[in-house]
Amino acid sequence: MRRLLSTLTLAAAFSVSAAIANAQDPLNVVFTHHSSASNPFWQAVKKGFDDACEKLQANCQMIFTQTEGSIEQQAANMMAALSRNPDALITSIVDNNAFDQIISGAREAGVIVIASNVDDTEGAAGSERQAFIGQGFIPAGYSLGKKMAEFYPAEGKIKAVVGVSAPGQNWSEQRAQGIINHLEEMKAGGRDVEIVRLDTGTDGAIVAERVGAYINANPDTTVYFDTGLWHAYVAQVLADRGVEPGKVLMGGFDIVAEVLQQMETGYIQVQVDQQPYMQGFMPVMQAYLAKTVGLSPADIDTGQGLVLVEDVPDLWDLAKQGKR
Repeated sequence: MRRLLSTLTLAAAFSVSAAIANAQDPLNVVFTHHSSASNPFWQAVKKGFDDACEKLQANCQMIFTQTEGSIEQQAANMMAALSRNPDALITSIVDNNAFDQIISGAREAGVIVIASNVDDTEGAAGSERQAFIGQGFIPAGYSLGKKMAEFYPAEGKIKAVVGVSAPGQNWSEQRAQGIINHLEEMKAGGRDVEIVRLDTGTDGAIVAERVGAYINANPDTTVYFDTGLWHAYVAQVLADRGVEPGKVLMGGFDIVAEVLQQMETGYIQVQVDQQPYMQGFMPVMQAYLAKTVGLSPADIDTGQGLVLVEDVPDLWDLAKQGKR
């Protein structure tokens, strides 16, 4: 009887809690960022965002830019979204200065602001955002460089090309710096290393053309690093030219179908995962806890998981679900 009463009491308590939760106004969240809808990486972020919003029955909107990487369009989207007085703004901070006033104004208005995917390079010291959920870019770049070194020839010169996808933007510059840090470390250790920085862009066709032309003119290139996912298009160019897999080693960031395909063919050796689904899902949950419980948003490192060809089969199912 006591157990029955305890169970009934607990059930009643949950019912009251549920009633209170249902009586609250739904959470209103907007997510602005620097990417266009054609970028496959951001579809996985959106999947996480949408799933979290569905679980909380929140009113949510993710706003893409029309032009990939456009800071001006992102800023305009942020201002338009904030004019509707949302409870929370989730945003990527790809530039250290462009969004400072907008974020400051949002915080003054009581809006919860969480950075996701990209942060100010100075973190909380450089922006009034309350937390960052995403990857540590310099350590991730370094880890990519270190793992790739296992594939280098035992002897001879290493000619490394570092493709900076978005020159000036925090995520691309920091990843490139991490890669270069490791290459410089190898050089200091006595290995003959030449480092070439190449501004490549974020359009697959353009990246393929620029990098393909460079490799064609410099057939002694040992390795190409991309700070994004666009080396998958370079791989296709090399395949079309009859360049054997592995002649030019390649590595980059993010797990999308195009990359997994090129890893299976042997053109990409190492890839770094930053768990985009988490970058969409967790900021919504943190915004909910901040509004309903008063918990301060907290930083979450979504990681720098290294993916090799043997890991690809396990990732295909997640990619098909839109979570990678």
